[in-house]
Amino acid sequence: MNFYSLYDQGFARVASVTIPVHPAQPARNAEEIIAAAVECSDEGVAVAVFPELSVSGYALDDLFLQPTLLDEVEEAIATIVSASAYFSPIIWVGAPLRHEGLLYNCAIAIHRGRILAVTPKMHLPNYREFYEKRYFTTPSASTSAFIDVSRLLPAFDPEGPEALPFDPISVQNAQDWDAHPTDYGLAFHSVPFGTVLITVEDIPGLVVSAEVCEDLWVPVPSSSRPALHGATLIVNLSASPVTVGRAAQRRRLVESTSSRLNVAYAYCAAGEGESTTDLSWDGQTLIYEAGDCLAQGDRFTSSRTVTIADIDLDRLVTARIQQNSIHDNAVRMDGSTALPTFTSNEAGDLAEVRVELHPQRTDLGLRRKVDRFPFVPDDPALLEQDCYEAYNIQISALAQRLRAIGNPKIIIGVSGGLDSTHALIVAAKAMDLLERPRTDILAYTLPGFATSEHTKTNAQLLCERLGTSFEEIDITPAARQMLTDMKHPFAQGADEYDVTFENVQAGLRTDYLFRLANHLGGLVLGTGDLSELALGWCTYGVGDHMSHYGVNAGIPKTMIQHLIRWESASGSLDTGVSEVLDSILDTEITPELIPTKPGEVPQSTEASIGPYNLQDFTLYHFLDRQARPSKIAFLAYHAWSDIERGEWPPAFPKESRVAYSLEDIVKWERLFLRRFFANQFKRSALPNGPKIMAGGSLSPRGDWRMPSDVSSHVWVQELDRAVANVLHEDAPSS
Repeated sequence: MNFYSLYDQGFARVASVTIPVHPAQPARNAEEIIAAAVECSDEGVAVAVFPELSVSGYALDDLFLQPTLLDEVEEAIATIVSASAYFSPIIWVGAPLRHEGLLYNCAIAIHRGRILAVTPKMHLPNYREFYEKRYFTTPSASTSAFIDVSRLLPAFDPEGPEALPFDPISVQNAQDWDAHPTDYGLAFHSVPFGTVLITVEDIPGLVVSAEVCEDLWVPVPSSSRPALHGATLIVNLSASPVTVGRAAQRRRLVESTSSRLNVAYAYCAAGEGESTTDLSWDGQTLIYEAGDCLAQGDRFTSSRTVTIADIDLDRLVTARIQQNSIHDNAVRMDGSTALPTFTSNEAGDLAEVRVELHPQRTDLGLRRKVDRFPFVPDDPALLEQDCYEAYNIQISALAQRLRAIGNPKIIIGVSGGLDSTHALIVAAKAMDLLERPRTDILAYTLPGFATSEHTKTNAQLLCERLGTSFEEIDITPAARQMLTDMKHPFAQGADEYDVTFENVQAGLRTDYLFRLANHLGGLVLGTGDLSELALGWCTYGVGDHMSHYGVNAGIPKTMIQHLIRWESASGSLDTGVSEVLDSILDTEITPELIPTKPGEVPQSTEASIGPYNLQDFTLYHFLDRQARPSKIAFLAYHAWSDIERGEWPPAFPKESRVAYSLEDIVKWERLFLRRFFANQFKRSALPNGPKIMAGGSLSPRGDWRMPSDVSSHVWVQELDRAVANVLHEDAPSS
């Protein structure tokens, strides 16, 4: 395995290509296609898709019925097939093809001197500006499932390379011309004709199928059945003349189809050069993955556009396994007479073609956006929406719990830290929603041996300015008594600050809150967050692990920071509250359990359990994407190794922007894995709390179930094997 290879990390590189069109000049269009395919090959692309009828041009009307044109198209395809021996991708090109005395609008899959399959357009538009049924035929039950492509294949000529419109030596991984008839199967004259699955055997998870333009626009797209039978990449060869609003409509269709079918979807429309007698063309190119836009090219360009993105095959395959209703849907679509069936040509099973690509397993970089903060959107409008929804999910969930149990008061411990601050704001707004006074929130600060004046002051100011009640209970006398009773060295004057010393304080705080709830008729509101639960950074049982309702249990630490920052800037709170929030955001994250002497660095949470930037990154990809540890490290490297690469969330302070080396990434991921597995017993006993982020929750009643006595050994070992040969080498530039 090459750690830096996208193909070894479960990705495949895909290109959506639009070229300058030369109407009714197939030979010139073949030159354009070959030149673009060479560029794709040099970029390490596995699959490239070209527009509908790209070999001939789309807007040719009755010229499609001219044998002269169709003969030229066949010769042009033979030229492309011949040239394909010298570039690596599977390419899909569009052409009008004669078959059994009829004419079809086809997508042709070509690879290494061989035609792999031909997929005809299943739905021919014959409305408004479209008159495709005048020329083309829709496949039917009587249509043969195979097509003779011998007339589309070049005659073998040892001198052939000299006739090619490019230098084959310049193409990476070029194969010897002498080997090409045997190795690449020019003798394969009969190929599947219909909707086909092309399985790439040496790129696990890459299964490709095609549909043509209108096939996407009908109520049940042609791509539905191949997706149900394992296709992970759908390519769409479109012409699609442009009108005002058409580009946005295409984006919506591709986004929704890729999301609904759980596939990657590469779309391209015809561009410059198509006839503008009655229509115009924009050359839109799109690549989506499970509803996420990976790449889109410029429109209305005068030259070819090659839009490239790396699709995550592991993500798609794993999501299919997890969402088992996809399999149920496939069974019903195939087995029920009450439901429509979709086959390659309305009769018979889907054909499958198997092929090997031998992709470049070197460092090709990564052509997709990798969010530093996967729980936190970079887009300001989306972040605004997510913050609004997150707050209101928490507020409405807490309000419902309070209503359901007789509207008790809220008991909450406030420390002046991020989590209790956020929970207190949620509690205040829940009281507003219930039309109850905020004084029904009984807030307590419980200073211990290491509580600073700064955090205690922030806690008090926040309560006062939010209008809640506030009291202080000093736990140090009780903690000192407990340590004395236990004969702990600290009670004898030793500077012994072990886990017992810390947990005595954490436990007493929770004990006080629960007894206050008994005494005053209240509900203890938990403040611990999703990141702490993942890492087990909480005191089990009678400690901050426990509450009556864990309102923050579904929010990761990095999102809480942005929620507080958003709330501070929103103007929904008094100016005085915003000032306190800004001070809290600027404070080092610390449990404040170990005293520090003058000149010593205060206790730091992130120094103990790793930066939340990285740990939340790992949590997201482990929990939501079920990614292998090595892949998480690979993605973290691309997200975090360069401070200048990629986007930062809105309003993220410049002074807080950092980068991490691969060594740091691996170090903290190892710790995450060990702590995550070792602390499952805490998550198995979680109090109730709402799921908030789409990235998942850790509730044993919700997204995450696992035994509490499983070792992390296999996961740590997988990570260590992957990075064994790269940690001490200079990392390649990205």
